[in-house]
Amino acid sequence: MPRASSRNRHLVPDLLAPGLDLVFCGTAPSPSSFKARAYYANPGNAFWPTLHAVGLTPERLVPQRYPELLTLGIGLTDLNKTEYGSDHELSPHAMDAAALHAKLRRFRPAAIAFTSKHAAALALGLKSLAYGQQAEPIEGAVAFVLASPSGRARSFWTLAPWREAAAFVMERRLMRERAA
Repeated sequence: MPRASSRNRHLVPDLLAPGLDLVFCGTAPSPSSFKARAYYANPGNAFWPTLHAVGLTPERLVPQRYPELLTLGIGLTDLNKTEYGSDHELSPHAMDAAALHAKLRRFRPAAIAFTSKHAAALALGLKSLAYGQQAEPIEGAVAFVLASPSGRARSFWTLAPWREAAAFVMERRLMRERAA
Protein backbone atom coordinates (compact mmCIF):
# COMPACT_ATOMS: atom_id res chain seq x y z
CA MET A 1 0.00 0.00 0.00
CA PRO A 2 1.54 3.35 -0.98
CA ARG A 3 1.91 5.74 1.92
CA ALA A 4 3.80 8.88 2.71
CA SER A 5 5.83 9.35 5.85
CA SER A 6 4.30 11.07 8.86
CA ARG A 7 6.40 14.18 8.26
CA ASN A 8 4.34 14.77 5.08
CA ARG A 9 1.09 15.08 7.05
CA HIS A 10 -0.79 16.55 4.10
CA LEU A 11 0.52 15.10 0.89
CA VAL A 12 -1.18 17.77 -1.19
CA PRO A 13 -2.37 20.71 0.92
CA ASP A 14 -5.99 21.72 1.10
CA LEU A 15 -7.03 24.63 -1.08
CA LEU A 16 -9.72 26.19 1.09
CA ALA A 17 -10.94 29.65 2.05
CA PRO A 18 -14.12 30.97 3.63
CA GLY A 19 -17.23 31.26 1.46
CA LEU A 20 -16.11 29.44 -1.69
CA ASP A 21 -18.71 28.63 -4.33
CA LEU A 22 -17.60 25.02 -4.68
CA VAL A 23 -15.13 22.63 -3.08
CA PHE A 24 -14.10 19.45 -4.89
CA CYS A 25 -13.38 16.46 -2.64
CA GLY A 26 -11.69 13.23 -3.70
CA THR A 27 -10.56 10.24 -1.70
CA ALA A 28 -6.75 10.72 -1.81
CA PRO A 29 -4.00 11.82 -4.19
CA SER A 30 -2.89 9.41 -6.88
CA PRO A 31 0.80 8.48 -7.02
CA SER A 32 1.18 11.06 -9.82
CA SER A 33 -0.46 13.76 -7.71
CA PHE A 34 1.69 12.87 -4.71
CA LYS A 35 4.85 13.10 -6.81
CA ALA A 36 3.77 16.41 -8.39
CA ARG A 37 2.28 17.74 -5.11
CA ALA A 38 -0.68 18.85 -7.22
CA TYR A 39 -4.30 17.74 -7.44
CA TYR A 40 -5.42 15.43 -10.28
CA ALA A 41 -1.94 15.33 -11.84
CA ASN A 42 -2.20 11.98 -13.62
CA PRO A 43 -2.16 12.70 -17.38
CA GLY A 44 -5.10 10.32 -17.87
CA ASN A 45 -7.28 12.17 -15.36
CA ALA A 46 -10.06 14.26 -16.91
CA PHE A 47 -10.42 16.72 -14.00
CA TRP A 48 -8.64 19.73 -15.53
CA PRO A 49 -10.08 19.40 -19.05
CA THR A 50 -13.54 18.92 -17.53
CA LEU A 51 -13.33 22.07 -15.39
CA HIS A 52 -12.69 24.03 -18.56
CA ALA A 53 -15.26 22.14 -20.64
CA VAL A 54 -18.08 22.92 -18.17
CA GLY A 55 -17.03 26.57 -17.85
CA LEU A 56 -15.58 26.59 -14.34
CA THR A 57 -12.19 27.82 -15.58
CA PRO A 58 -11.57 30.34 -18.38
CA GLU A 59 -8.81 28.17 -19.81
CA ARG A 60 -7.54 24.64 -19.33
CA LEU A 61 -5.25 24.74 -16.31
CA VAL A 62 -2.41 22.33 -15.64
CA PRO A 63 -2.36 20.62 -12.23
CA GLN A 64 0.52 22.75 -10.91
CA ARG A 65 -1.71 25.83 -11.28
CA TYR A 66 -4.30 24.44 -8.86
CA PRO A 67 -3.84 27.33 -6.33
CA GLU A 68 -5.36 29.67 -8.95
CA LEU A 69 -8.75 28.01 -8.41
CA LEU A 70 -9.23 30.07 -5.24
CA THR A 71 -9.53 33.22 -7.37
CA LEU A 72 -12.45 31.49 -9.14
CA GLY A 73 -14.21 30.59 -5.88
CA ILE A 74 -13.20 26.92 -6.08
CA GLY A 75 -11.42 24.81 -3.46
CA LEU A 76 -9.90 21.34 -3.26
CA THR A 77 -9.50 18.72 -0.55
CA ASP A 78 -9.40 14.95 -0.04
CA LEU A 79 -10.86 12.63 2.58
CA ASN A 80 -7.49 10.95 3.13
CA LYS A 81 -4.75 13.51 3.73
CA THR A 82 -2.04 11.05 4.83
CA GLU A 83 -1.90 8.38 2.10
CA TYR A 84 -1.82 8.22 -1.66
CA GLY A 85 -2.86 5.56 -4.14
CA SER A 86 -5.95 3.95 -5.63
CA ASP A 87 -9.02 3.62 -3.44
CA HIS A 88 -8.52 -0.11 -2.89
CA GLU A 89 -4.99 0.56 -1.56
CA LEU A 90 -6.02 3.11 1.07
CA SER A 91 -6.58 2.39 4.75
CA PRO A 92 -10.23 2.69 5.74
CA HIS A 93 -9.22 4.36 9.03
CA ALA A 94 -7.39 7.12 7.13
CA MET A 95 -10.59 8.23 5.38
CA ASP A 96 -11.41 11.13 7.66
CA ALA A 97 -15.02 12.14 7.07
CA ALA A 98 -15.10 13.90 10.46
CA ALA A 99 -12.25 16.20 9.36
CA LEU A 100 -14.11 16.98 6.13
CA HIS A 101 -17.25 17.88 8.10
CA ALA A 102 -15.15 20.16 10.33
CA LYS A 103 -13.67 21.87 7.24
CA LEU A 104 -17.14 22.43 5.83
CA ARG A 105 -18.33 23.96 9.11
CA ARG A 106 -15.23 26.17 9.28
CA PHE A 107 -15.09 27.41 5.68
CA ARG A 108 -18.82 27.31 4.80
CA PRO A 109 -18.64 26.73 1.04
CA ALA A 110 -21.91 26.99 -0.88
CA ALA A 111 -21.41 23.51 -2.34
CA ILE A 112 -19.21 20.45 -2.25
CA ALA A 113 -18.69 18.13 -5.21
CA PHE A 114 -17.35 14.65 -4.59
CA THR A 115 -15.22 13.45 -7.48
CA SER A 116 -16.37 9.86 -7.06
CA LYS A 117 -19.27 7.92 -5.62
CA HIS A 118 -16.82 6.26 -3.22
CA ALA A 119 -15.71 9.58 -1.73
CA ALA A 120 -19.33 10.72 -1.44
CA ALA A 121 -20.44 7.48 0.20
CA LEU A 122 -17.69 7.76 2.81
CA ALA A 123 -18.42 11.43 3.56
CA LEU A 124 -22.19 11.17 3.53
CA GLY A 125 -22.41 7.79 5.23
CA LEU A 126 -24.59 6.37 2.47
CA LYS A 127 -24.18 3.23 0.40
CA SER A 128 -26.32 4.00 -2.63
CA LEU A 129 -25.91 7.33 -4.38
CA ALA A 130 -26.98 8.75 -7.70
CA TYR A 131 -24.87 11.21 -9.66
CA GLY A 132 -25.81 14.87 -9.43
CA GLN A 133 -27.18 17.09 -6.70
CA GLN A 134 -28.11 15.24 -3.53
CA ALA A 135 -31.39 15.78 -1.67
CA GLU A 136 -29.68 16.68 1.60
CA PRO A 137 -26.90 19.23 2.14
CA ILE A 138 -23.80 18.37 4.14
CA GLU A 139 -22.96 20.88 6.87
CA GLY A 140 -25.02 23.48 5.01
CA ALA A 141 -23.29 22.92 1.65
CA VAL A 142 -25.24 21.69 -1.36
CA ALA A 143 -23.77 18.27 -2.20
CA PHE A 144 -23.03 16.96 -5.67
CA VAL A 145 -21.78 13.49 -6.62
CA LEU A 146 -19.73 13.53 -9.81
CA ALA A 147 -18.47 10.78 -12.05
CA SER A 148 -14.84 10.09 -11.25
CA PRO A 149 -12.44 11.84 -13.63
CA SER A 150 -9.88 9.06 -13.13
CA GLY A 151 -8.82 7.21 -16.26
CA ARG A 152 -9.51 3.98 -14.36
CA ALA A 153 -13.18 4.91 -14.04
CA ARG A 154 -13.74 5.88 -17.68
CA SER A 155 -16.48 3.27 -18.17
CA PHE A 156 -18.60 5.18 -15.60
CA TRP A 157 -17.86 8.61 -17.07
CA THR A 158 -20.65 11.09 -17.61
CA LEU A 159 -20.31 14.86 -17.94
CA ALA A 160 -23.91 15.59 -16.84
CA PRO A 161 -23.31 15.88 -13.05
CA TRP A 162 -20.26 18.07 -13.69
CA ARG A 163 -22.44 20.38 -15.79
CA GLU A 164 -25.02 20.46 -12.99
CA ALA A 165 -22.39 21.52 -10.41
CA ALA A 166 -21.01 24.13 -12.84
CA ALA A 167 -24.53 25.53 -13.41
CA PHE A 168 -24.88 25.96 -9.64
CA VAL A 169 -21.60 27.92 -9.53
CA MET A 170 -22.55 30.04 -12.56
CA GLU A 171 -25.87 30.94 -10.95
CA ARG A 172 -24.07 32.05 -7.77
CA ARG A 173 -21.63 34.14 -9.79
CA LEU A 174 -24.52 35.75 -11.69
CA MET A 175 -26.37 36.55 -8.47
CA ARG A 176 -23.22 38.22 -7.07
CA GLU A 177 -22.80 40.29 -10.23
CA ARG A 178 -26.42 41.44 -10.09
CA ALA A 179 -26.07 42.38 -6.42
CA ALA A 180 -22.91 44.43 -7.04
